[in-house]
Amino acid sequence: MESTQKQWYVIHTYSGYENKVKTNLDSRKESMGMEDYIFQVVVPETEEHEVKDGVDKVKMDKTFPGYVLVEMVMTDKAWYIVRNTPGVTGFIGSHGQGSKPTPLLPDEVDYILSQLGVEKKHQDLDAEVGDTITIIDGAFANLTGKIVEKDEEKGKLKVDIDMFGRETTAELDFNQVKPIR
Repeated sequence: MESTQKQWYVIHTYSGYENKVKTNLDSRKESMGMEDYIFQVVVPETEEHEVKDGVDKVKMDKTFPGYVLVEMVMTDKAWYIVRNTPGVTGFIGSHGQGSKPTPLLPDEVDYILSQLGVEKKHQDLDAEVGDTITIIDGAFANLTGKIVEKDEEKGKLKVDIDMFGRETTAELDFNQVKPIR
């Protein structure tokens, strides 16, 4: 089953090829028209400062040598393009025989990206307070609700939904909802 939601996956690379894989993947997604399926490619690195001969040198250390994070929609074509990028040995969380890998959990992604100082990109939402939306992902999927609060900076909404005859407020990400037109 193909997913329609972008999620983060971990790909395994030959050691020392992490940046080359990132460059290859970024150029392949453009040349193959996959910008709507393959988004951010991140090589987890941290800055190390070293003073040598009185000069402060900055060196980038790989946080997870041999691994690259990729944000993508897991379609057969996107999987094939990433899997067959030079330097990639496979996806972490895949059981072989062409099976689709397991994505990272949102909390894992938030933690890793915050440790790396990478700002999480928030999706824009073409809806305002008072608009009705359909929830497309998460525990409240397929329910409708009314936006009561919108936080552009965090990419979050507060939505009133009717559950079991009672109005409940849920906090959702922009990418979990779709405006009703």
